[in-house]
This record gives sequence, C-alpha cells and structure tokens, in this order.
Amino acid sequence: MPELSRFFGIIIRMFMEVGAQHHIPHFHAYYQEEVGIFSIDPVELIAGSLPRRQTRLVVAWAELHQQELIADWEALQQGRAPAAIEPLK
Repeated sequence: MPELSRFFGIIIRMFMEVGAQHHIPHFHAYYQEEVGIFSIDPVELIAGSLPRRQTRLVVAWAELHQQELIADWEALQQGRAPAAIEPLK
C-alpha cells in the first residue's frame, strides 16, 4: 500500500484497487497501533479509530489536500503510482 504522507508520527496510505473498486474513495491513517480509515469527500472517519488529537490532525491535513487525495485515488484506480502529499508542519 503506497505511502502518501507522514507527519507527527502519523502515516497516510492508500490501497490500489485496479478494476475492482468496491469502496468509496478513502485513505488509511496509522498512528502507533491504531488505524483509522477516512473518506475523502467529505473528510470523516468511517472505520477504525485514532486518538482524538491524531484524528483532528488527519482531518485538518485531508481538508487541506482533498484535491490531491482525489487525484491519488483516481491514479491508483488506474494502476498508476500516487503522488506524495505535503505533510502538516
């Protein structure tokens, strides 16, 4: 699963589902032993869990980079590599 960004101990990844899209556009956020799955539009936690602070950071980051996340989702669905996305600073 390609890594799109990394910030404050959070790793953002997105699965490739070429020709078999069975989910809404989403990404996975990993923090320590926790995993949260977030939809892209609207940006919201749809499965899993993260600590409250990390959830807020991920949502803020995703809202800033929503168009890039959509572009990466579309690229992965077509079998192309995603672009890296700037982390929160």
